[in-house]
Amino acid sequence: MLNWTLPWGVTREPVLGRNVVATSQPLAAQAGMRMLQQGGTAADATVAAAAALTVVEPTSNGLGSDAFAMWWQDGMLHGLNASGRAPAALDVDRIVAKGVMPRLGWDAVTVPGAVSGWIELWKAAGRLPLQTCLQPAIDYARDGFPVSPQTGRSWAGAVDRFRNFEHWMNTFAPDGRAPTIGAVCRLPGHARTLEAIAATEGAEFYEGEIAQAIVRAASAQGGAMSMDDLSLHAPLRVDPLKVRYGDVDLHELPPNGQGLAALVAAGILHRLGGPDMDQDDPATLHLQIEAMKLGFKDAHDHVACPDRLNIDPLSLLDAERLDGLAEVIDPCTAQALCAPVGQWSSTVYLACADAEGMAVSFIQSNYEGFGSGVVIPDWGIAMQNRGSGFVLEPGHPNNVQGGARPYHTIIPGFTTQDNAVHMAFGVMGGPMQPQGHLQVLGRCVAGWNPQAALDAPRWRVDGGMRVCVEPQLPMATVDALIAMGHEVTCADERSVAFGGGQVVLRQDETWIGASDCRRDGQALAF
Repeated sequence: MLNWTLPWGVTREPVLGRNVVATSQPLAAQAGMRMLQQGGTAADATVAAAAALTVVEPTSNGLGSDAFAMWWQDGMLHGLNASGRAPAALDVDRIVAKGVMPRLGWDAVTVPGAVSGWIELWKAAGRLPLQTCLQPAIDYARDGFPVSPQTGRSWAGAVDRFRNFEHWMNTFAPDGRAPTIGAVCRLPGHARTLEAIAATEGAEFYEGEIAQAIVRAASAQGGAMSMDDLSLHAPLRVDPLKVRYGDVDLHELPPNGQGLAALVAAGILHRLGGPDMDQDDPATLHLQIEAMKLGFKDAHDHVACPDRLNIDPLSLLDAERLDGLAEVIDPCTAQALCAPVGQWSSTVYLACADAEGMAVSFIQSNYEGFGSGVVIPDWGIAMQNRGSGFVLEPGHPNNVQGGARPYHTIIPGFTTQDNAVHMAFGVMGGPMQPQGHLQVLGRCVAGWNPQAALDAPRWRVDGGMRVCVEPQLPMATVDALIAMGHEVTCADERSVAFGGGQVVLRQDETWIGASDCRRDGQALAF
């Protein structure tokens, strides 16, 4: 039985129904719910919500994004990696000469995979016409949508970053400034692209007029993207990895995503008794933090393009290996167990479930806000800067290389219980994602209702001995962590710097949905 209290001073309640949609933006959640009300599946709802998010929350994702997904269908969990490769002709020598991976411009751009992910998921598990699924997003883009508070604040902060990118300014700040919160924004190029995707089941994006426009823009601005890069792109159907945590199995996708970090940490905690401990006890938080450090170390050392892995990911989850890692942790003293943790990024995550028992965990992102600053003229496509995820370390499997997929921060989460669907969940926000997975998982397995599990105060490993915590964490807990040797900093406020998530949890014949108070989002049910 779940604990239905909401102890963190947040007034959001979990929602319950036979069908549930939870996203980081209310208009996108409503787009997904429309599909379910029209008889569509959770996959149809996911595609509708994901497409809508590219319009109504362009500060975190877009048509130039990548995507990853897991979904439960017909008694089986399926995995999808819709991330793109760096251009085959990428000028690696130029990048190496600069000494740092670029974050802006064409050298940071990889092939956008999200659209291919929508199509793959829709073909595998959808029921409604693709045009129906994309229509809400098309309507928002053509007719306009009111800018929500968090999106408006992020948009305003992006203008200075991209002021020198002509096509970005023409598309997203045509008056020289971002739209204000509550202003109605229209993105006609975006609508045109969505219509072409709907009419051709995505072929236009990777092989037709849109692909040609992407290549022309790259050629004109010194980029290496070619028609072959786009036409040869294909999403990967993959088998999720899993570890035991308490009485559930945690599932994450294999590399090139960082889900491995969450799996290693959860596997370690399972051995240390974490699932049975009080989730607010400083001793529990200490074990979680130390386990997370070891998870990050494995991710840093081994996560790379699936074609270039230096080790079988399953070997890192071997029971004897996890036993050994658990013995590394001192239950009373913090240790510097991992390299510096990566930088912040922006993402959207959504979860959908339907009355037939299907559940989808889906995530997509441009990486840093609007991405690289590159926007394709007339089509409104903001190209991601996922190339920033490569490293410049010779011999490392994630070393920058043309034709490779970089390290990805975005990870959908899923749990099963007794070989049946249990929970689709995720927490957005760069390196916060596996940390958020671990903390939300712990509370949900301990019996917290999903809304309270999301809204609880979080910690964040920042590398070395450094840990940042939200101000809602009791000072007695902070003092106890400091006494164990953690270098603790208290944030000024609860915020997206500690992630933002959604949860859809199965209980008997009912789905329970929740949306994180740190984002503009919403969970809906009927």
